[in-house]
Amino acid sequence: MSEAVTQLTETLLQQFKDETFVLLSTVDVESGGPTSTAISWIYAENASTFRLAIDHLSRLVNNMIQNPLITITVFGEEMVYAVNGRASVRQDPLQDVPFNMCCFDITIEAVRNALFYGAQLSSVPQFVKIYDQRAAEKLDEQVFAAMKKA
Repeated sequence: MSEAVTQLTETLLQQFKDETFVLLSTVDVESGGPTSTAISWIYAENASTFRLAIDHLSRLVNNMIQNPLITITVFGEEMVYAVNGRASVRQDPLQDVPFNMCCFDITIEAVRNALFYGAQLSSVPQFVKIYDQRAAEKLDEQVFAAMKKA
């Protein structure tokens, strides 16, 4: 993928059927500079829309409300993708979750290969949750179910 496209590839859509993590980059309201945070409450609603949930304690909520232009960095099979888009509030607060969250839809405007020339990923990064596994699974189920209903 050398040129930008405006939708997720089938490979990327498949990747978002399982829990994955991405880097969400926003423009910081206070500094005016870029900021990136790893998130995992995200899925592809379709080839042109991501849906994600953010805890209201995070600066990201206000960042995206004030400046909706974002970049989502996705570590895919052999590639790193930069997905540029525009955030809009889908539901605030997100219903049926145990704490105050905001649900956003991201309209995808461009998908680009962000890996430097001549390189490919040898593996997709993995993560593990280091807190109570049952509590993590329960919370993940609640958040994803609420986002799908939003």
